[in-house]
Amino acid sequence: QVQLVESGGDLVQSGGSLRLSCAASGFTFSAYPMSWYRQAPGKERELVATISAFGGNINYVESVKGRFTISRDNAKNTVYLQMNSLKPEDTGRYYCTVRWVSRNYWGPGTQVTVSS
Repeated sequence: QVQLVESGGDLVQSGGSLRLSCAASGFTFSAYPMSWYRQAPGKERELVATISAFGGNINYVESVKGRFTISRDNAKNTVYLQMNSLKPEDTGRYYCTVRWVSRNYWGPGTQVTVSS
């Protein structure tokens, strides 16, 4: 079955950096776009970044452009989110997701907390 496992979340000071990873299994990873979402306390889940199957098409939410970079390693079945210049408003639980056979699959998420 499809499994997504995120890692790399931590408590970091404003201006710091983190690299999130999402290890995928149970489907042909290289054939599917992958996305990162985040959810802050009391807020709806928000799409942060999407990368196409071979990485040629990437999109970001406006608030992270120039600070976050999504990438993938199809040989390792892993998608990454490099987060630089972190701000307190980046605090939240970060999830990777894939849409496979008409259904969205989510990992359990990894917590990112940015202190001011």
